[in-house]
Amino acid sequence: MSFLKGVYWDLDGTLANTELEAHLPAFNLAFDDFGLNWNWDSSNYIDLLKINGGKNRISHFSKINDESITDELVNRIHEKKQLYYLETIKKNTVHLKNGVKRLILELFDKNVRQFIVTSSSRSQVDLLIEYLFPDFNPFEFIISSDDVKHHKPNPLPYLKAIKLSGIQNNNSIVFEDSNQGIKSSLGANLPTIFFPSNIPTVIDREINLDCIIGCLGDINKVANVVKGPKLIKNYIDYSFLNNFLISNFNAKH
Repeated sequence: MSFLKGVYWDLDGTLANTELEAHLPAFNLAFDDFGLNWNWDSSNYIDLLKINGGKNRISHFSKINDESITDELVNRIHEKKQLYYLETIKKNTVHLKNGVKRLILELFDKNVRQFIVTSSSRSQVDLLIEYLFPDFNPFEFIISSDDVKHHKPNPLPYLKAIKLSGIQNNNSIVFEDSNQGIKSSLGANLPTIFFPSNIPTVIDREINLDCIIGCLGDINKVANVVKGPKLIKNYIDYSFLNNFLISNFNAKH
């Protein structure tokens, strides 16, 4: 029985670890350009990731530090940050997480349609995908922060993705690495797998997930399944995902 027809991937922290590797240094370089005495370290930034969206993080940080800045300045800082981010990506310092390319290629060969749903801007997404997938783009479409009025944890990004794909919810899987992303996908009633980034994340108590994995694994590295179906091979593959959907469907009917 084949249930799996579509997979929605989050981008930052899910396909590749980008937050500490590219976004954080880009923010600090932008702050220097505007003469702000701000320098976020890893700990600061991990805490700020609870605030979704780069502009929102800048505004939030200015308020908690009693340094009120205008929306215009926030926009200018963020625009400069995006330029630095793009420069960092061009240096090829960001790479796909273990097992990601293997699984994406297998799903592609199985005719499973794949999409990206992210809170990043379109320009950031396009460049990152170009560098991570130089030979071909396996994703049918992208929902970026430019495409929706409300971002994660609001379900709107995934609701729009569902409408565009036309795939039934019980034939779809989402990979997410954050509480905001999980709340967004579950709010759209999509089966979701938590796939953490290199940033420590504790799943909020009110979130109930049926599948949690530590890594996708590959031929040389066994996948870490914290919660979910038993592995058929040493790694997460098409069969594992299909079995997850079948068990998820049977539990509800």
